Amino acid sequence: MQRFTVSLDDDLAELFDQFLHRFSYNNRSEAIRDLIRKKLETDELEHSLDGHSVGTITYVYSHKERELATRLARIQHQHHDVLVSTLQVHLDHDHCLETLVTRGPTKELRAFSEHLIAKPGIRHGQIYLLPVVYEVASHSHNGLSTSHEPHQHVHTHPAT
Repeated sequence: MQRFTVSLDDDLAELFDQFLHRFSYNNRSEAIRDLIRKKLETDELEHSLDGHSVGTITYVYSHKERELATRLARIQHQHHDVLVSTLQVHLDHDHCLETLVTRGPTKELRAFSEHLIAKPGIRHGQIYLLPVVYEVASHSHNGLSTSHEPHQHVHTHPAT
C-alpha cells in the first residue's frame, strides 16, 4: 500500500467531509480510493472500446408508441448473447422504465445501447458500463453431478 498527502483548501475539505458523511464513508482514504477507481473506469470506457464490460441500459418509453414494445423485444432477442436480464417498471398509465443488465464486449454493448436509445419514443436513455476482466475457471463439482471432471466456466471481476 502506498501513501500520499493531499492538500485541500478549507471550503473544499468541508464539502468533501459532507460527502463522506452523506455516503457513510468511514474515512477519507476509502472515499478517495472509490473516486479514483470511478474516474479511471470512466476514462477507460470513454477512450477504449476494447475489452469486456458488465452494465445496465436504462430508458423510459411510452408503451402507447405504435409497436414500440414489440420492436424493443425484437431488438433484445437479437442481442440475447449480451442480455442477462430485463426489469420493467410501469411508471404510470402511459410510461414504462426498463433496465437491461448486460455483459459482453464493450464495443457491442455500446452499439446495442445506442441502437435502443435512438428509437422513436425512447426518452431518458442511459448506459452504465463497468470494465471487467474475464477469466476461465475450473472447479470440481459439489456432489450434484456424477462427473468427476472439473467444470469450466467464466468468472468476471472489475478491472480496477
